[in-house]
Amino acid sequence: MTKEIIHTPKAPTAIGTYSQAVKVGQTVYLSGQIPLVPETMIVVEGDISAQITQVFENLKAVVEAAGGEFSDIVKLNVFLTDLAHFPLVNEIMGQYFQAPYPARAAVGVAALPKNVSVEMDAIMHLAPQDYPAS
Repeated sequence: MTKEIIHTPKAPTAIGTYSQAVKVGQTVYLSGQIPLVPETMIVVEGDISAQITQVFENLKAVVEAAGGEFSDIVKLNVFLTDLAHFPLVNEIMGQYFQAPYPARAAVGVAALPKNVSVEMDAIMHLAPQDYPAS
């Protein structure tokens, strides 16, 4: 099976030796996104709510570049430097996802790149393309 590298300028450029996402068959593995503004590569201004929203927007850009939508995400991992922000993640996540929700993990971590408070990665499964009979 071949792998396809997914890249979009609508999400932050990788700040290390990784791709924004990799598609293998109908599965897309999305790398962790932090709250960087893609155009400036600077952490979004504002509180934790602004950071969480920016992370979802960055994920959305990569999801769409891979040909999917949030309903195609089957697993979401959330990393927080303060688990007290978890209810806010749930609240904002509700603006991006509808039931049935993906499987999810929320992990408290000591630190994240660029001293941000939140990072998320995901696994997405795309429906096979329907091709007209010839």
